[in-house]
Amino acid sequence: MLQNVHSFHIPVMGLAFTIDSPVKVAKYGISSVVSIGDDVLIEDMRKYYCSQYTLPFESIAKFDDDSRARRITAYLDMLDEIVQIEFENVKYSPLEVGSELTKYIELLPDNSNIKNLYRKYISSGSIEDKSFLEETIRQSIKPGNIDVNIMAKVDRPSYAKDGSLLAPEYSAASASLRGYAKSKLHSSLILSAGFNPRLYNSLIGYPDFFPNINGEIVKKVVLKVSDFRSARIQGQYLAKKGIFVSEFRIESGLNCGGHAFPTEGYLMGPILEEFKSQKEQLRSELLTSCSKVWQEKGLLFDDLNINLDISVQGGIGTSNENKFLLDYYKVSSTGWGTPFLLVPEATNVDAETLENLSKAKADQLVLSESSPLGVPFNNFTLSASELQRKSRIEQGRPGSPCLKKYLVSNIEFSKEPICTASRQYIYHKIKELDEKNIPKHEYETAYDSITAKECLCENLAAPAYTNANLKAKLKPSTAICPGPNLAFFSGKFTLKQMVDHIYGRTNLLNDVYRPNMFVNELKLYIDYLRNEVKKHLNICSSKQAGYFSGFISNLNEGIKYYKELIPQIKLETSEYLKKMQNDITKLEFALSEIKLPELANQK
Repeated sequence: MLQNVHSFHIPVMGLAFTIDSPVKVAKYGISSVVSIGDDVLIEDMRKYYCSQYTLPFESIAKFDDDSRARRITAYLDMLDEIVQIEFENVKYSPLEVGSELTKYIELLPDNSNIKNLYRKYISSGSIEDKSFLEETIRQSIKPGNIDVNIMAKVDRPSYAKDGSLLAPEYSAASASLRGYAKSKLHSSLILSAGFNPRLYNSLIGYPDFFPNINGEIVKKVVLKVSDFRSARIQGQYLAKKGIFVSEFRIESGLNCGGHAFPTEGYLMGPILEEFKSQKEQLRSELLTSCSKVWQEKGLLFDDLNINLDISVQGGIGTSNENKFLLDYYKVSSTGWGTPFLLVPEATNVDAETLENLSKAKADQLVLSESSPLGVPFNNFTLSASELQRKSRIEQGRPGSPCLKKYLVSNIEFSKEPICTASRQYIYHKIKELDEKNIPKHEYETAYDSITAKECLCENLAAPAYTNANLKAKLKPSTAICPGPNLAFFSGKFTLKQMVDHIYGRTNLLNDVYRPNMFVNELKLYIDYLRNEVKKHLNICSSKQAGYFSGFISNLNEGIKYYKELIPQIKLETSEYLKKMQNDITKLEFALSEIKLPELANQK
């Protein structure tokens, strides 16, 4: 894989929002990440796109042998074929105003070598020089990557048609990995949402995750992490098996979309600083461990060209922030997720949801208990899914039908795991709650928590069914999970507008005051801590008290770091930096005002 022509990527979003993003943006050199969590959606989308591009389609039925893996392989190979078709159309379109090739060039960063060649082409008066430059440009462009994401710990067991349990290699995550590994893609596998030893161990069964005789890794492993310690532990675990982690993708614990995985008060800036200072040592450590395995396998090559990249995503909103991350922290790429939900040319959002999202206010973007995984989940209060959830409660039938069963995990009321968003589970939990003699306010709090869960399997897939006019088992009701950064963008945008915003050629921010991304994250962490403390006002164990104290200490270390960092932010005006300083000072005071609960045994 050659160096990407863009310095940003579109991260995975939900099940459907980026399911077909490569078809839309890879032809312009933009990399995006596809979720391979829902093989039903994947099979339906494969059928749809095969029809659109008159490609052969042979259905893979649910209970066919290894159906999940085979569906994923077939879909990814189809995406690869379509991207090549689209890219060839771009590559050989006329080099003139309004053409696809010119659009490709116009989207590039201004310092791009390809763009410089195009400027020379425009200014040249020599037919011979123009012909040479045109051919050089055509040979220099490349499509974006079709990367894939697996939530490592979302790994439910699979069952045969007769209800018997299948072997562990057919579990959800393992089958997804096999589906990607057997595809033709030359790209990256992003592993997120926790450490899964069994899944990690299975990587060694596929040659594409190891360097070839030229030292090239066809399928690179990327770990999404939230701190340096977990990166080193997981990286070494894989390295001892000969799997080199080519990239650590740092995502903000709270200033992101989808599921949120808050750290213990560790902030983005200090985390990036640690990666920046430790990167070369980490690369050396991982290569040393890998080399021992590679030598045993007879893989002999010069490993000097095996790079370790660091990328970052979560809450980036301005071109200055983007450039600062690239220049100061030396990251290889920045991830822009939530803003691209407003770009129909890049992501899959149905028209009704897009219209509502384009006018979303900050108080409509909430961190909720909606996810059946029991992990905080960013939610949009006006989504069709959220309105459906409330309607079912009002009708006296809270909960959702559970058809796909991707997130089943609970065995309180059944032998086989069921989903905590299912009607079956919620019925039992409410019945259990009704049998308790507790004060009304405690009952209402518990009831709201039980009924907060939404069916993400169906509803995160809904926009793809709506936009492609596909038949779904349930009526599509979109759930969408933008990060809080969406509050600073209003409207619907073209791909060119959003890319121009990233590179500083235009400004798409609305008139809402937007603090620096680091400040926004700090505020989110202080708000999160305040809410967590409130939950333990009546009872607080010594372990919980220690957690809170550590959390506050880490936040204070982050605040100190940001105060020292401000002079290094050269791109911003003195007025902006003064506001940033004042914002941090106010948040430092807000943190000092949080009073920790007394220990339970001291009351």
